[in-house]
Amino acid sequence: MHEVTGLLREYDRARAYTDLLWKDLSADEVTWRPNENSSAIGWHLGHQAHVAHFMVRNLTAAEPSPDPELDGLMDSAQPEQFRGALPTVERLTAFRKTVAARVHARLGAIAGGQVGAPDQLTVVGRHLLIALINHEYQHDQWIGEVRSENLGHALPPDPDTDQVKRLDGYLVLDALG
Repeated sequence: MHEVTGLLREYDRARAYTDLLWKDLSADEVTWRPNENSSAIGWHLGHQAHVAHFMVRNLTAAEPSPDPELDGLMDSAQPEQFRGALPTVERLTAFRKTVAARVHARLGAIAGGQVGAPDQLTVVGRHLLIALINHEYQHDQWIGEVRSENLGHALPPDPDTDQVKRLDGYLVLDALG
């Protein structure tokens, strides 16, 4: 069974793969939308982090959002045509970095038994991390499609790990295999 510390490494691997998909793009490419019913790469980047923090803060520790102004914008319940202007690439990068640090801090505390109900939270933490990893890869698929099909950039190779495979075209952490 996957341990929390190993899953944190897989979370970092998924985030690193995301970075391969966008860090070499211009700010205009990151914020460009193929049409009003599509999301920009930048929206997916913010959404990945928003969901990660929302899940961690609601399932393991109540804490405020690192950037409350982004919460409504990055919520997938907001239809694409009403999502508004994206923040700068620098703000998105900072948001992603802050959320990743909070995921590591909270799940690291769980892995270290530094929480109330450490056994119960370890079970929650494992499943939470698997969901966050697969959510990261889910949006990587869409980022990759805009990157390659709309912007004409090559895709990087899939992550170099036997923990991840493709299902229905999407990268997923094979938690059962």
